[in-house]
Amino acid sequence: MELSELTERLHPFCCSRYGTDDVRIFDVVKMPGHAGFAYGFRVETAAGVDSWFIRLPPPNVNWVGTADVLRQVAVLNALDQTDVPHCSVKWSGDDLEWFGCPYFVVPWLDGDVLRLGEGEWGTRLTDSQRLDLGGQIMTALAGIHKVNPAEASYLGDPLPFDEDVTRWDRFYERAADPERLKDVPTVRQKLLDQLPVDAPVGIFHGDFQVANLFCSPDAKLLAVIDWELCGVGATLNDLGWIVTFSDPHAWATEGVVRPTFLDPETLIRLYSEAWGTALPDLNWFRALAAYKFAIITGLNLSLHRRGKRPDPLWEETKLSMTPLINRANELLG
Repeated sequence: MELSELTERLHPFCCSRYGTDDVRIFDVVKMPGHAGFAYGFRVETAAGVDSWFIRLPPPNVNWVGTADVLRQVAVLNALDQTDVPHCSVKWSGDDLEWFGCPYFVVPWLDGDVLRLGEGEWGTRLTDSQRLDLGGQIMTALAGIHKVNPAEASYLGDPLPFDEDVTRWDRFYERAADPERLKDVPTVRQKLLDQLPVDAPVGIFHGDFQVANLFCSPDAKLLAVIDWELCGVGATLNDLGWIVTFSDPHAWATEGVVRPTFLDPETLIRLYSEAWGTALPDLNWFRALAAYKFAIITGLNLSLHRRGKRPDPLWEETKLSMTPLINRANELLG
């Protein structure tokens, strides 16, 4: 949606929600990130100025799966009963009169996601600050996983563990540089042969990594954001995901500088302390995360090269496709 059109639509919406026609909409901006369908805006009334963030589904797609923004609302509402830092939903709905699609609105926070690139704020944290922030992050993750899935029944039934392996088959078939993924069939079979037994099932985030952790300037976790991939299933997939992004053995080392937050052992320890009970062997979840991201990289590399979703970063990330698969193979024994 063009910003001018969104601004026009926001005015009657906000008049309705604020209960007054004395409303000024300004600072309507497209928010950064890969989703591309989130916008910030400010509202001025006689009472002052409020800042909001609105999420809309992508245009010209069915409002299901990741395009169903009301899935995110279901989780965010469930988190209102917890201590997990998140953005509480102010307004949401599937009424099409305002934006022609479902929507939700949350506060526009001041801060930034956890950035670890050269010169970024996350790299300037002291060891003590990193450990403290890591404790906040992993406590939040455990808190998400402790929510009763019945509190977000809109998400549907749990995803079976085997489907969490096989659902990547169609993306593997479309991946660029397939020679970098030559051991995918071997790892796939190992994952299916070693499916976890009695691993925790509950609400998962689906992309729990530093780019989705919104923090204050003094390194306090303000909100876990971007819930497009949320669902119900194996919660430890979230732990495997963030651990894999911090695992030096899973990534290419030549020609690539990859900053990390905390080492895998520390992240696992902090999560275990917050979870409070014994965890199953985590190697399967770490292996699945590495397997998935290798395939995701191959798919996005293909989309980039075909001009469907240009992003030259995938030409660098492709160097880790084989190391990721090798790491998954190693973790599975």
